Amino acid sequence: MSNKPLNISESAAVQMPMKTVASLILLVAAGVFAYTELTARLVSLETSRELFENDLLKKSEQVPTDQEQHFLIEDLYKTVEKMEQTQEMNMTNKVNIEFLREQLDKALADIEGLKDKVRENGKNY
Repeated sequence: MSNKPLNISESAAVQMPMKTVASLILLVAAGVFAYTELTARLVSLETSRELFENDLLKKSEQVPTDQEQHFLIEDLYKTVEKMEQTQEMNMTNKVNIEFLREQLDKALADIEGLKDKVRENGKNY
């Protein structure tokens, strides 16, 4: 290599193959595109994080009336569950009462039949 000094001025001409120029332009364009996509994604994530934090803050600052309404709703659910259990028990009680009523009617009919037989036996003497 020669140790000639490199003279660069406004009038200096540079020769470069067209392939190299095109690839440099594409490389710069890809870098700019990647940078804008990356910054857009970061902005999107930061925005969603801040919205999420704001929602959490709003939820933690509930008004006492809201809390009271939640307690009342929970109490209503518990009361309805107890009423459903009681209703189920009453339905089984109704079935048992109907069964016992049928048995009692049958027993009363049998007793009347026995009374009639006893009366007939007493008339025969």
